[in-house]
Amino acid sequence: MTYLFTSESVSEGHPDKLCDKISDSILDACLRIDSKARVAVETMVKGMDEESHIIVGGEVTVSTDESIDYEAIARSAASEIGYTDHSVGMDATSTEICNVTVLISQQSGDIALGVDEGKGLHLEQGAGDQGLMFGYASNESENFADLVGSFMPLPAALSQRLTLKLSESMKDGSLPWARPDSKSQVTVEYHDDGNPIRLDTVVIAIQHDDLANEMFDGDEEREHEFIVNEIKEKIIKKVIPDELLNESTNLIINGTGRFVLGGPHADAGLTGRKIIVDTYGGMGRHGGGAFSGKDPSKVDRSAAYAARWAAKHVVASGLSEKCEIQLAYAIGVSEPVSISVNVNTQGTGTISDSALTEKVGKCFDFRPQAIIESLGLRSPIFSKTASGGHFGRPPDEDGGFSWERLDDEKIAFLKS
Repeated sequence: MTYLFTSESVSEGHPDKLCDKISDSILDACLRIDSKARVAVETMVKGMDEESHIIVGGEVTVSTDESIDYEAIARSAASEIGYTDHSVGMDATSTEICNVTVLISQQSGDIALGVDEGKGLHLEQGAGDQGLMFGYASNESENFADLVGSFMPLPAALSQRLTLKLSESMKDGSLPWARPDSKSQVTVEYHDDGNPIRLDTVVIAIQHDDLANEMFDGDEEREHEFIVNEIKEKIIKKVIPDELLNESTNLIINGTGRFVLGGPHADAGLTGRKIIVDTYGGMGRHGGGAFSGKDPSKVDRSAAYAARWAAKHVVASGLSEKCEIQLAYAIGVSEPVSISVNVNTQGTGTISDSALTEKVGKCFDFRPQAIIESLGLRSPIFSKTASGGHFGRPPDEDGGFSWERLDDEKIAFLKS
């Protein structure tokens, strides 16, 4: 018996991811001037026939008089993605046809009371809110050279890499006709033992110039054929491992035929609307809280990173093939209200889940301040997470994706 599982991804030019990028760019700007800045920012974008709108709202508290130019940050983030022409979906460089509205105030004093280190009812920094978070890891991608070390579900890993490659190819000129907005979807066929067999379907939707009229004398069929061939050769074959592709793999590229009008002009965008894309593509559960625009005192973000860090260590240590960890918090309280019984290896563990739960609790400190210090989350490292997924990517020299690094001492402890 076999079964299929599908995950999707969207590029940085998708309207929702554009909003995530703006929100996280504002967060990084705040952390550059105050490493303990409190930030909870959301963005909405919408393009109209004659103009576009970026609306930034939320709460920011920084302990400095240095001003933050939210409008400039929003315009720069959108422009960097490629939104510099209204015909593409937005011209963020134009103050005449792209309007930026900023609605930002300070964090509520009642929330800050329970969260500030050394203040309020708790001597240690409390969680910024109640909530539950999940971390997940799997070894199913470890047999493929380009994916070794990711410890991610295969459909999620491949769909994320496809959209990253689409954006990269637009910017480096490999796909000079491409526009910012794109999506991918990957369906993998599995044995009933959970091991991947092959790719059943790959779906790509990519926004493009009006090539029919610019290159093919109005012939939309030739335009579509050209785009399909370009994506097959320059994206799919560059990203998908050869052993997973075969003649039976169904490739669907721009299934509607054309995708010229995209971005905020075609669809409104909102921060935090792609949380499954951000995590494990549906293979692992999600607590519900979005990541982007939130400083690390918000456990929606930091504890999800910590849970992923711990789950990855469990699988990397060989104690299970899959691992899912749940954490739960109460606002203003530093210790998680729940860790035990929430390490779930889905029947693949070499020791019992309860024994593994105890080991994880001793190996990792899940208090918010401890997470922040262990993973270096006071640095401006977050805008790069806004697209391409928050997990399964190698840690970088600037401290980004620190929750993906493996600690030999922790692995040794878990094995002991």
